Amino acid sequence: DDRNRTLKKHQVIVTCIKSMMKAKYGRVVLISSVVGLYGSPGQVNYAASKAALVGFARSMTRELGSRGITTNVVAPGFINTDMTKALPQAQQEQYLASIPAGRFAQPEEVASAVAWLASDESGYISGAVIPVDGGLGMGH
Repeated sequence: DDRNRTLKKHQVIVTCIKSMMKAKYGRVVLISSVVGLYGSPGQVNYAASKAALVGFARSMTRELGSRGITTNVVAPGFINTDMTKALPQAQQEQYLASIPAGRFAQPEEVASAVAWLASDESGYISGAVIPVDGGLGMGH
């Protein structure tokens, strides 16, 4: 369930952070969802678990920022995957109509955001949430 997955992420991150603290350097990038930022009917557990990652990242930033460790979140919207392709056409059209970009993201676009946050180029970015959502959730 979503709660257990969230707790397992915490355990993995805490384990990894030990070596980052020794090195005085590290990048943590969590994958959330725009649903964790603005909610969605019928998805209370999912939204809460994704919102928890934002709070986790911001708390870790305050705790570990002085040790050279950044913690950020990527919050994808709808992604062009087998899951979205399996949605009924009418539902796909409804979702697309709510996205200012007028399309679903490609998986590579999410990967690029993650790669940038994991790089030295983003070394002064921490505690941030980067929505990769084509403008779906403007104003997070």
